[in-house]
Amino acid sequence: MSTPNASQLASEPEFSIKSILAPLLAVIIGMMMVILDSTVVNVAVPNLQHYFDSSLKTIQWTITGYTLALSAVIPLAGWMTDKFGAKRIFLITIALFTLGSVLCALAQTPEQLILFRVLQGIGGGMVSPIGMAMIFKMAPANKRGAVMGMLGIPMLLAPAIGPILSGWLIGFASWHWIFLINLPIGIAALFVGMKYLPKLERQKTPALDIIGMILAPIAFSMLAFGVSEGGTDWSSARTLTGLIVGGSALILFIIVELLQKQPLLELRVFRSSDFTRSIILSWISQIALFGSILMIPLYLQTVRDFTPLESGLTTLPMAICSMIFMPISGRLFDKWGARPLAMAGLSVITIALFLLSRIHVDTAIVMVMIPLGMMGMGMGLSMMPLNTHVLNSAPRRLVSRVTPLTSASQQVVTSFAIAGLTGYFSSQATAHITEAGAGGNMLESTSLAFGDTFLLAAGIAIAGVLLSTILRKPKLKDDHEQEEDAPDPAMMMGH
Repeated sequence: MSTPNASQLASEPEFSIKSILAPLLAVIIGMMMVILDSTVVNVAVPNLQHYFDSSLKTIQWTITGYTLALSAVIPLAGWMTDKFGAKRIFLITIALFTLGSVLCALAQTPEQLILFRVLQGIGGGMVSPIGMAMIFKMAPANKRGAVMGMLGIPMLLAPAIGPILSGWLIGFASWHWIFLINLPIGIAALFVGMKYLPKLERQKTPALDIIGMILAPIAFSMLAFGVSEGGTDWSSARTLTGLIVGGSALILFIIVELLQKQPLLELRVFRSSDFTRSIILSWISQIALFGSILMIPLYLQTVRDFTPLESGLTTLPMAICSMIFMPISGRLFDKWGARPLAMAGLSVITIALFLLSRIHVDTAIVMVMIPLGMMGMGMGLSMMPLNTHVLNSAPRRLVSRVTPLTSASQQVVTSFAIAGLTGYFSSQATAHITEAGAGGNMLESTSLAFGDTFLLAAGIAIAGVLLSTILRKPKLKDDHEQEEDAPDPAMMMGH
């Protein structure tokens, strides 16, 4: 086969981002909608508790159920696109997410809302990996950095906009609109996608690990339930049922995955001590961060009587600092590796959580905003280097199978963090209110429970700082092998 000469190459039209702007827009709209829904509900939790006359332990399942559903379908994204085509599955998942959103707005009971949030998560879990994979394949190799950088916009903007948009919608309308707003956005994404997304070639479909697909959601949802109930009483029948059923399903899932030639999640990678250390550290940082992030709007609205909009605006320093320090950490990672950045980021997060553990009813609001900014700074410094280090430390032959594992496990760990810390907060609130007695200040007792929860999160973050000291730079293979086995960056993006 003859190779193209310079004149032939010169005659080929030069690639322009404008040429893929329409499909890029379809993917960005879809991703923005899904990522927004990962943050908008946090601000709405107190309103949902009041509207449904329900407890925090029940309402937190609107977030936990969503993240567990995301984790269940992320590993299926590759198989579904190979089997049915990327464009078709992308449009179906957008439609499913939009339908789930409308049903959430119509929910009459907390149980219905949780069920419809799970439906949302099933649709939303595949949107980012499939959308990014499509754009990745459409861009030429020398332009992929710029194109994928544009897809990073919703990743950074959505978490910042989510709490403020949620607060505004709840303040000026009602909580129903944080879900109803997805209807016009979803229809726009479907219209643009149907018209402009290309039909990509289907790949040979690998065998589907059906047993793993059944066991994983049972294991993770029951363990999350057990952890949530354990926050109140570790010896109760509900706690033990969740932990025993979930633990048994998890052991069976691990055995099945290790025996499968094409497992749902590639667990053999844990044989690498470098990978195991780095992913455990990534999980610890997520537990410390995302479990405590949910607590901030709760404190502001229940103890300080902030409106949802004021609550959303108060969390803005965290999003801004995260956006500032994320690109800085990207540049420093190439020079220094993950260890100093993980240590610095988790140390800042630990200090911030310790400061938050001192909050009371009359704490100056600036003393809430400064620690939030520090948490954003710590997140920006540590998250990207840790995620990249996890991929770098995986054995080269398994690295393309690692991205679904890391994305799915991050969602599972987030759901555990939310379930565990809300359970712990509820038990501490009950204990402080009982201790104060009938004449005690209920708001002060509640604020003490928030302080206890932040202190627990700070302790978890300290464990992360200590673990980060034993991170080591993985040995890199030659460039050819890395290029051949490199994971599709499109699959690296979590929610």
